[in-house]
Amino acid sequence: MFDRTVDLLSEFVDVDPSDISEDTALVDDLGLSSLDVIKIVSAFEDEFDVEIPDRIIPTFRTVGDVVKFLEENAE
Repeated sequence: MFDRTVDLLSEFVDVDPSDISEDTALVDDLGLSSLDVIKIVSAFEDEFDVEIPDRIIPTFRTVGDVVKFLEENAE
């Protein structure tokens, strides 16, 4: 799940995928704007066939937060 998440993230950011870890902060380390986060969440929903409620999105601080949600909720 982590590798698929990083692959998807790397399509949106100009960061080498090997530099992304579970502790990588979405905003501080990857420089994502709130609009970028919304676009990425949409891509995660499509890729992993999961619905991510709007109330959950602000809890995604790190790549690990995203991976944990996807592991618990994706089909």
